[in-house]
Amino acid sequence: MLLWNELHPYNAVHVVEVPSVLQIERLQEIVAKTIEYHKLTGLKIDSEAGTYHYHGGEFEQRIATVSNEGEPTGALKNEIRKQLNRKFDLGDKATPFRFFALPMESSFFLGVSYFHAVAGAESIVLLMQSVVGSYIENNGKTLPLPMDIYPPTYRGWLRRHPGVLFRKLLNLPSLILKLKDSMRLRYKDEMDVENGFELFSLTSLQLNMLLLASKSWGITLNDLFLALLLKVFEPLREHRVYSSRRRQFSVGTIVNLRRDMEVDSHKTFGLFLGSFVVTHEVPEDISLRSLATDVREQTKVIKKQRRYMGSSIDLLSAQRSLRFLNMERKKKFYQKHYPLWGGITNMNLNSIWSQTDEANPVDYMRAVSTGPATPLVLSITTVRDIVNIGMSYRTTVFSEADIEFIRTRFLELVQQIQEEA
Repeated sequence: MLLWNELHPYNAVHVVEVPSVLQIERLQEIVAKTIEYHKLTGLKIDSEAGTYHYHGGEFEQRIATVSNEGEPTGALKNEIRKQLNRKFDLGDKATPFRFFALPMESSFFLGVSYFHAVAGAESIVLLMQSVVGSYIENNGKTLPLPMDIYPPTYRGWLRRHPGVLFRKLLNLPSLILKLKDSMRLRYKDEMDVENGFELFSLTSLQLNMLLLASKSWGITLNDLFLALLLKVFEPLREHRVYSSRRRQFSVGTIVNLRRDMEVDSHKTFGLFLGSFVVTHEVPEDISLRSLATDVREQTKVIKKQRRYMGSSIDLLSAQRSLRFLNMERKKKFYQKHYPLWGGITNMNLNSIWSQTDEANPVDYMRAVSTGPATPLVLSITTVRDIVNIGMSYRTTVFSEADIEFIRTRFLELVQQIQEEA
């Protein structure tokens, strides 16, 4: 991810709606106290050794106040987009967080942008939960025990489970062949790394229909989201670089590895993410149910063999290849050799942050930079009984009209599930 950040700002953003009036100085004090308490300042990264260390110290950054100008949703989307495209200075003893607040009449949005290599979504939820809990309860709440910021490493886990690594290596030629058969997207300018951002939601009724459909079809909700994304892309074939051989769409998904690695999720801060790719030709006349069932056949094998645990092998392979390329060829590398059309990152906030007490969020949403590898990412967050979908995308690949088509088609396909249920 450090290498990715050289090519493309690799940030993520979380936003929580806090059910209280904004008092910016008090919020500043609580945020600083929380960051300092967990010793998440003074980050120094040794990219050659692959190590990091938090030296601690004061949190000196000011929380930015965003004006909503009477239209909070638009202001929030603009701020998220800005944060995705603003690279972190990772010099000596950096602070890999930026906070912002957008006030409303009786509540406010609190956002944090962070360098994605330091933490996965669940770690940031724990951090935001601590801040919001202290703010709502007027500093009367005792902070939880300091989080473990130096947990066991992913590489150490792989050494203890050589079978997972072996199966990943055994499957690597098959993955390479699938990617060779996958359609490449047309980039207007590979040097342009700008991220756009859109935000939309699914209602409680729509979420219930998706849950009922996934149960009835014998698939997971994540499988259904992957199938929806594939089906959304099918009419956009004209965006591909023409090749009679490349007929497959490839999309990826992020996997939370905390359970596999037996990490204590309530006190561990760090990055524990894997990933995998599914491919499908997506013929025009295929039904969503058939497509989702085909996706499930792929994910079932991947999960059984835990191939997602070996995603670091893909990153390492790419890192070694990129080392010998100039900047122009580096930025074209993934489009040529790892031609994904999009990906998803799926999180159920309800399983992490209890929705039964007064300090729970009114709303929660996320966004993730596309990075150099994936031109469109859906950050799917279930909170209470709705789903918020943050859609980040490479503006050099997808126009605003394309994004409006993708959003509309996604919602139309969800509506079709409702009508058929």
